[in-house]
Amino acid sequence: MKKESEIIFGNNVTELYFEDDDMDSFIDKLNSLEDIVYVHPLKEHSWGQRVIRFYDLDKHIIEVGENMVMVVKRFLNSGLSIEETAMRMDVPIAYINGCLTVEGN
Repeated sequence: MKKESEIIFGNNVTELYFEDDDMDSFIDKLNSLEDIVYVHPLKEHSWGQRVIRFYDLDKHIIEVGENMVMVVKRFLNSGLSIEETAMRMDVPIAYINGCLTVEGN
């Protein structure tokens, strides 16, 4: 067991990752909280996934990313075709089709 003096908080060596199906609602909830310390605000990766990083109370990094199925749906709902979505995300068309056939979607 580590001694308390051996524990270093806020050292950026550990990150917990979660995904959310409704990134806009998650961001709204996060913005309503006080004292959030962000690693970075909401950003969009080149493949289209939106992510945000912040610290928990113990200064561990928490990353919350948009579920990739929801990224595909967001692009398709914006008017992109399956082929255009695959190009935009730099993935095969089969990946896009697979996202569309995920159970419950």
